Order: sequence, then C-alpha cells, then structure tokens
Amino acid sequence: MTINMHKYNPSNYPLQTETGLILSICIEVHRILGKGFLEIVYKDAIEYELRKRDITYTREKQYVIEYKNIILPHKFFADFVVCNQIILEVKAQSGIADEQYKQTINYLKVSGCKVGLIVNFGEDRLGIKRVVL
Repeated sequence: MTINMHKYNPSNYPLQTETGLILSICIEVHRILGKGFLEIVYKDAIEYELRKRDITYTREKQYVIEYKNIILPHKFFADFVVCNQIILEVKAQSGIADEQYKQTINYLKVSGCKVGLIVNFGEDRLGIKRVVL
C-alpha cells in the first residue's frame, strides 16, 4: 500500500516564528480564561500579553477599501495587526465559520499582510485557522 504524503514546505507557512509566538499567547489566554467571555475580554488579555512581551502590534487597525479608483465610505478594522505583517482576528463563538475565513482573505488583500490567524475562544479547545495569501 502506498500513501501519498505531502512534504513540508516552509513557503506554505510564512512567518512561523511570529505566528508561533502569537498562538502561544492565545493558548495561554485560553488556558487561563477558558471559554465563555465576550471577544473584548480576550482581546484585552491578548493586548496585555503582546505589550508585556514588547511585540509590535496595532489594535483595531483601520483599513480603507478602494474600488474603481475611489475609497469606499465604509472601512474595516482588523482586531490586531502584529509585527506589521500578521492579521489576528479574535472570535468567541461556536466554531469558525467559512465567512470569517473569506473575510480574513479579504483583509489580507486590503492590508497587504501575508498571514492571517483566526482564533476562536468559544470552545473547550482554542480554535485556530491560519490563512495565507
């Protein structure tokens, strides 16, 4: 019997060190707070951990959306942009929906960031989805 195994390719996982650090923060926050809080509580705890570790971040970073050479009146706000390269979206619900994955892809396109992380604190185990453009 032959099993087709995909070989690990580092280009499929850019910014591994940075994303690993972000995920370790999220795992710690989830371990301490557990599930059941509103998103804002988890964001506050993540911000505390980022600041404590002296990691560059922007919370609620605003991006404009260009369409046919105009700027649309509505903007989007990334929960966090970490190291000026990674969008971190924080959820506290049952599962990560496909719409959130698609939304994160759009956020990456608009922001120019290469990696997005969706973390969901609404389950017994921290939900994690990595999005790479």
